[in-house]
Amino acid sequence: MKPSNLFYQSKQRRPEVDRAEGIYIWGKDGQCYIDGSSGAMVSNIGHSNSNVLAAMKRQMDSATFAYRLHFENSAAEELATKIADRMPEGLNRIFFVSGGSEAVESCIKFARQWAVSADQAERWKIISRFPSYHGSTLGALAITGYGPLTGVFSPLYKDMPKIPAPTCYLDRDNLSDNDRGLKYAEMLRDEIIAQGPDTVLAFVMEPVGGASTGALVAPDSYYNRVREICDEFGVLLIMDEVMSGVGRTGKFMATEHWNIRADLYAVSKGFAAGYAPLGAMIADEGMVNTVLDAGGFAHGHTYAGNPLACSAGLAVLEEIDKNNLMANASTMGNALMAGLNDLMERYAFIGDVRGKGLLCAFEMVADRETMVPLPKELNAFQRFVEICYERHLITYSRRTRGGIDGDHFLICPPMIITEPQVGEILSILDDSLAIFAREARLEV
Repeated sequence: MKPSNLFYQSKQRRPEVDRAEGIYIWGKDGQCYIDGSSGAMVSNIGHSNSNVLAAMKRQMDSATFAYRLHFENSAAEELATKIADRMPEGLNRIFFVSGGSEAVESCIKFARQWAVSADQAERWKIISRFPSYHGSTLGALAITGYGPLTGVFSPLYKDMPKIPAPTCYLDRDNLSDNDRGLKYAEMLRDEIIAQGPDTVLAFVMEPVGGASTGALVAPDSYYNRVREICDEFGVLLIMDEVMSGVGRTGKFMATEHWNIRADLYAVSKGFAAGYAPLGAMIADEGMVNTVLDAGGFAHGHTYAGNPLACSAGLAVLEEIDKNNLMANASTMGNALMAGLNDLMERYAFIGDVRGKGLLCAFEMVADRETMVPLPKELNAFQRFVEICYERHLITYSRRTRGGIDGDHFLICPPMIITEPQVGEILSILDDSLAIFAREARLEV
């Protein structure tokens, strides 16, 4: 492999990509890989969709860039309208960005500016959960709960208060799922009171967990109680749907599963599905008017509302609708979860299977009864990914317990996946689990 001037997180090298189509990616090493994680949960409609590429080509023939302070563009206007039409009443103002971290930062900064504009300047604290992941920029890191990503940078930002994520699967108590959900929701109320209700600006959460919690889904009772608590204290509810939004869970927004309405939403990743960098903050119209009437939103990015990116986003939405991909995500997600649960029956070191739609994960443990993690020295979260990769299946992993301990694996293929392809993924996972079990001398 020739030397590279690029660098990212580590010294690890991978084959150079040659081409991609559907759920498959070919490397220049001649191998075909199944994209079992949609990249980083991005390529929701699969690779090289001809309709999306054609829409982008039409936009390229017209204009590839028009700065928002100089021109409006029809792709951005139409995409904003189509998003607003899918959201609950009042959530009809869209602020475009280029990615998830920017979307979350936009929500944070907008919330603060709204509070100042609404004569609530004493509100500035944003409560989030631990573990969690909300982005890699400094503002997003302040609300992220994942030690390896936040620790070294902590002197550079003001850390925000955290409450425990609703990891009910780890609890060993006599509570029902309903009561466990309420228990974790009440932790938010307790923290608001402890911080001083008049100082708390917002609570931010992922409705279905992403990288840091591996497709964590709280009991149903959690969601509406969180909304009630925010309303009780005048705290904004921000939903980070960067990973869970735009159809991956079987609904346009994952919050639709629980019929709740947030005040602000952050979306990205599957929004333009990897065809162009695109994200958005979706905001309440009344809040936007308050901020704009007070002098404007003091925030922005060069590529906000880029016509080429927005043309990709429009075409992605059209493909989702035309091919009924949200329904397919639900159906194929059920098949994938059933298969993962079957694997859990066979491999004692799988301690939990969780998720919604095609945002699925499983967690490895040393003991299913106690949920004690596997020994750290096994580096399961890295080694198992490599075993799968050697068998041409791409998966995504992180440390489960705040980035320090534990091992979970996200299995999130594109929403176009078919039942035979789900079976193909499960077969490779089965083989890879058997190999890992032999290497680590784990019970099968």
